[in-house]
Amino acid sequence: MSEEDIPLPPEGGAGFFSDEPPAEVEPSKSGTPYCVLARKYRPRTFDDLIGQEGLVRILRRAFAVGRVAHAFMLTGVRGVGKTTTARIIARALNCTGVDGKGGPTADPCGVCPNCTAILADRHPDVLEMDAASRTGVDDVREIIEASRFRPMQARMKVFVIDEVHMLSRNAFNALLKTLEEPPAQVTFIFATTELRKVPVTVLSRCQRFDLRRVPQTMLAEHFARIARKEGAELEEGALALIARAADGSVRDGLSLLDQAIAQGASDTASVADMLGLADRGMVFDLLEAALHGQVADVLKIAGQAYARGADLGELLMDLMDVLHLLSRIKALPELRDGGELPEMERVRGGAIVDHVGVTVLGRAWQLLLKGVAEVEMAPDRRQAAEMVLIRLCHASMLPTPDKLIRQLQEAPSGGDISTTGGGPALGGPSSQAPIVGGSEKTASVSSRTVSAPSGGTGPGAGPSASVSPQGSGPVRQGSTVLKSQPEPVQETPPPSPLRLATENGTPVAQKSDEQNDTIPPIPRSWRELVALVRQQKAARLHGTLRHLGHLVEFAPPRLVLRIAEADEEQKRQTFRSLTDLLDGLYPGCWQVIASDEQGEPTLDEQGAEVVALYKDKAKQHPLVQAIMRHFPKAQIGEVRDHTLDDYGLPPETVVPLGEDVPAYLEFAPLDADYPDEDDFY
Repeated sequence: MSEEDIPLPPEGGAGFFSDEPPAEVEPSKSGTPYCVLARKYRPRTFDDLIGQEGLVRILRRAFAVGRVAHAFMLTGVRGVGKTTTARIIARALNCTGVDGKGGPTADPCGVCPNCTAILADRHPDVLEMDAASRTGVDDVREIIEASRFRPMQARMKVFVIDEVHMLSRNAFNALLKTLEEPPAQVTFIFATTELRKVPVTVLSRCQRFDLRRVPQTMLAEHFARIARKEGAELEEGALALIARAADGSVRDGLSLLDQAIAQGASDTASVADMLGLADRGMVFDLLEAALHGQVADVLKIAGQAYARGADLGELLMDLMDVLHLLSRIKALPELRDGGELPEMERVRGGAIVDHVGVTVLGRAWQLLLKGVAEVEMAPDRRQAAEMVLIRLCHASMLPTPDKLIRQLQEAPSGGDISTTGGGPALGGPSSQAPIVGGSEKTASVSSRTVSAPSGGTGPGAGPSASVSPQGSGPVRQGSTVLKSQPEPVQETPPPSPLRLATENGTPVAQKSDEQNDTIPPIPRSWRELVALVRQQKAARLHGTLRHLGHLVEFAPPRLVLRIAEADEEQKRQTFRSLTDLLDGLYPGCWQVIASDEQGEPTLDEQGAEVVALYKDKAKQHPLVQAIMRHFPKAQIGEVRDHTLDDYGLPPETVVPLGEDVPAYLEFAPLDADYPDEDDFY
């Protein structure tokens, strides 16, 4: 290296090794590091916090009366101000005022040494720890050791632990004692987004404050003020999009606002492109086209949104958001006149809800809710989203169940059902032909089956058209309920614990002095005896008696029975189990005899006959016939009658032991009606 290449010492008298500091060079404007909006406009006082009026009011009152807690638990979603609030509390506890003589205050001065050091995040007595990266018990022990020493500079030593729910169980346990009885000059402030993961033993030692999501209107106003300070002007719709995307988080919204200003996105369309969202007006256009069943227009709008960079899965979420908005307007009409919603949403939303019912909105919501899950699992999100939109268009053309039933009721008897206005429509006088049934039943219509809601018991359970062969009644207008007169049932009060005795050769019931009140009543019929076996938790025996037991004779205490389709060993086991069960309940009373006679059908076979009879009656009903004409491929499901018992049979009429059986009931079938008194004269 030549002497010419050696640099000369700087002018001004100082050499290379001088102790004098170098002259400060003013940084150029281009070299100044940029501070993002989320840090630049971070609240410094309680007055700067937005959307947390309850928290501010309580803390101001606590500082005013001198009742500031030693531990705080701040919880809420990300970006609502938990760590910011913790720093404001730390400054409020340590502020000394402009003159250096002030005490704790809810309005820190911001100019004293403590305030400036805390704002610069370099105060030795205000320690912040991120529990997400320091989760162990050793990290907590450092805090415990530091809490034993008095503050070096400030009035109070403050420990701020962010994301405290990430601490391990041992770390929480190590902190408990110090947290419950901390030194007088120590304050703990915890912040978390997952409050449920914090042990209750820690929560019980802290004052808890829930920081709420900031409303969208308040966020939009806040962003507008900051944008004006930054010399940018954004449209109201653009600010609304940023506020909606922030989802109640101030920090998230400021980050999006920073991005929008940097990109020069000032109008709504530009912000929507930046966020990868469809324009709000486009979402309303898409929903209106879908509700009118215009598949081509729906796919065209979706294609335009996709070409602009919008994710069609997010587009479905936007549709769900609009459906939720419309449902709220439908339930709360005062939203149309309030200032909570933008003008475009009030006007267009009000126009839609004037012509769309809650049922249609709810059905569209359910389709989109399932569709969003399908999009997440599909290999091609666009294809899956378009299939969901096509399904939504076709579903919007289908009548709602209540409308279909109403139209079927208004259809003329024997007439056809026509479709008008893009959907099924019915006309003509109401068909008021009586229907048959034993109780309230519900028949709902689909394109495949004529079904009823689940409920009741018996082998006929399942999707069904609930029509009973007993009685008759009118069809209730505007409802899906087919109501008829209930079948009269003769009720007999249950007897008290009994035992069998005989008087003149006839079994009678007597009170037992030796048996307690836990003994069930004597069964008065074969069906009651089978039900008694089920009550005694003898599942195998109950299934055998129900499906294979053919009653030959039932005359308490004598029972003659045939077990079908079973080998000899199974038959012996069945009779042995039944005899043991009855002897355990009624010692020495019952006589169970095996027989090879045909006997009565099993309880299951009797229930199947009743179901078949009910289905045949249901086919003859005018409303069902009208449905079958409109849906030729529909089928009538199994019948369910809520008056039937667990075996699918109507209630039986039994006579208490020791009484004579009336002549008109002696040979009456199970579904026989009770005679009127006039029938005997």
